Amino acid sequence: MFTGIITDIGTVTQLQHEGDLRARIATRYDTGGIDIGASIASDGVCLTVVALGPDWYEVQVSAETVAKTNLGGWTVGKRVNLERALRVGDELGGHIVSGHVDGVAEVLELRDEGASTRFRFRAPAELAAFIAPKGSVALNGTSLTVNEVDGTEFGVNLIPHTKTVTTWGDTAQGDLVNLEIDTLARYVARLRDWENSASR
Repeated sequence: MFTGIITDIGTVTQLQHEGDLRARIATRYDTGGIDIGASIASDGVCLTVVALGPDWYEVQVSAETVAKTNLGGWTVGKRVNLERALRVGDELGGHIVSGHVDGVAEVLELRDEGASTRFRFRAPAELAAFIAPKGSVALNGTSLTVNEVDGTEFGVNLIPHTKTVTTWGDTAQGDLVNLEIDTLARYVARLRDWENSASR
């Protein structure tokens, strides 16, 4: 479980395609405090640590995960948003994020509004109904508040601090970002579907 508050920016230093994808990520985390098998959200995807070094960790990414996320587009040198798993007693500064990405959203537009930047995205049609104004989404692992929704398109506003401590300053029009819808929205929709089917 994660919160969508990014705590490090890692860098992809090695990639190996072995049926699955194996990636080495350089980090400022104290890897002496990370166990093999630990979960680290990397661009919003919950990945399991399979190897460790003094300033890096490695993950194995299944073909299914590559197909559902933007990780297939990773290249050596790419910067990646990182968050370690939530521990009991940690501050919940964002919202509950599972690290189970639902799909990818396309960046349609970026425009500066004062010191902030407004981003507009297109979500997959099957996910758009779960995105609501003033609700939460996780995009590339970052907990963000939705400003407006228009069909499959939605917008968020990023303040300068967020762009500085994440990879959002690297983002360009046309990029694909990992999208995880709000867990509460998922359960509300499931309850509604169940009630509708039970009333038939």
